[in-house]
Amino acid sequence: MSDNATFHAISHLRREYTRGGLRRKDLPDTPLELFERWLKQACEAQLPDPTAMTVATVDEGGQPYQRIVLLKHFDAQGMVFYTNLGSRKALQLANNPRIALHFPWHFLERQVMVLGEAEKLSPVEVLKYFHSRPRDSQIGAWVSKQSSRISARGVLEGKFLELKQKFQQGEVPLPSFWGGYRVKFHTVEFWQGGEHRLHDRFIYHRDGDGWKIDRLAP
Repeated sequence: MSDNATFHAISHLRREYTRGGLRRKDLPDTPLELFERWLKQACEAQLPDPTAMTVATVDEGGQPYQRIVLLKHFDAQGMVFYTNLGSRKALQLANNPRIALHFPWHFLERQVMVLGEAEKLSPVEVLKYFHSRPRDSQIGAWVSKQSSRISARGVLEGKFLELKQKFQQGEVPLPSFWGGYRVKFHTVEFWQGGEHRLHDRFIYHRDGDGWKIDRLAP
């Protein structure tokens, strides 16, 4: 297939969004209530990785970067994820804590976008979560200097076996270079697909102790 034919084929890929709308009268006062409801429905629908979210950060030159991580906790204080503190995302957050999250629940024809600032979790919070992980995942945290260049996958596999032997007795210690972040959000947008591309979009902006809600054009 030629390049032009390929472009023609994908340019015509589309479908109607028919699962239902989102109306102002149905919105709760806070975005966390709606987010919790939508996440619960995503889990009940057995979507693959319902807690997967895109994390977007920006480097010193203004270049955006995105990657997928898993949401591990959320409450009124923020949304939590864990990572290697030497990773590219962590280094970028140290320079610029502003961050964007995105939840792509395509099967439910929904998206949620979150804007806020990331702050490091306390050592107590990190340790508690670290020891709740499967043991092999704890060892895996020791293996990789995330985002660094490696020569082959065998390097990782060899290091994993070495550390599995080293930590075969007792608890796996928490690596000093492993931690987590809480995203303190100030803006949350909810997107619900609609027929004829007339999607429903509502955005919550923090306003003092409450929230201001606006409808956005699709």
